[in-house]
Amino acid sequence: MPSYDSARSRFRLAQDHLTLLSHMAGGAPLPAGYSTTAAELQLSGLVSEAGEVSLQLTPLLKTLAAPVVAISAEVIGQQGTLHHGLAVGETYVFSHESWPGQREVEYAQVEPKLLVWSLALLVNLRQADALDVGVPYIRTTIGAMDAGLTALASGPTDGDAPERVQRALAEAGNLAEPALSLLSHLLIELRAHWRLTSAWHGPDDEQPTVAVRGFGIWDCGPLGYWHRESPSEPVHEGEVGPDSPLVLRPIGSKRLWVMLADLLPGEDDR
Repeated sequence: MPSYDSARSRFRLAQDHLTLLSHMAGGAPLPAGYSTTAAELQLSGLVSEAGEVSLQLTPLLKTLAAPVVAISAEVIGQQGTLHHGLAVGETYVFSHESWPGQREVEYAQVEPKLLVWSLALLVNLRQADALDVGVPYIRTTIGAMDAGLTALASGPTDGDAPERVQRALAEAGNLAEPALSLLSHLLIELRAHWRLTSAWHGPDDEQPTVAVRGFGIWDCGPLGYWHRESPSEPVHEGEVGPDSPLVLRPIGSKRLWVMLADLLPGEDDR
């Protein structure tokens, strides 16, 4: 069910709610198959019985309809893939957060000055230094990583898990110590994998373009954060295969704050 918190400008809405609201806000007739959705919106008080959309929704709908910058935070964890992000409009900024197993997404108005801080919340960024592991980076292949993950999923994560994963990595790739042991422990401790991308329209109105930038991070819990330098974001479907290089470099939260801020376009980008 949709719901809202007027005191904090927060809304819980599913995609069908947003689709219907955009139609209604534009004066379009109710599309076929949306009677249940319309009833849910009326019951929540976001739409009147006469079909009028609540004025409280106006900032959100305008921002989602024409964002100046759209930032996506795809977080892959043990409960699957969740899609969060920020929509930056001319006047307002809204964050959106998914929840495992829930149909609705929470949209909340964000103070523009707190935009980077809000991004950090979406990925649960915590204070951490770059891990000193004796190697500057780990380089292997996507195929080797997949072999390690398959070995990890074949049994319990305790006991012989490190040896089991290490054997699979050794058979599938050409890693040597200490990188071999290190990667096996990274895969075991992997809590989440972030994929952060931002997009905005380029400065040339005569030749419209969309500028995109992003980065990927492994959150390995006690083993810290690791920047996935390759494949570099944005990664499109079909661009990565088993032989594609995988490069991971330890990174601290101080540098991550800078990378989050760099997702936003500067004066020269617009």
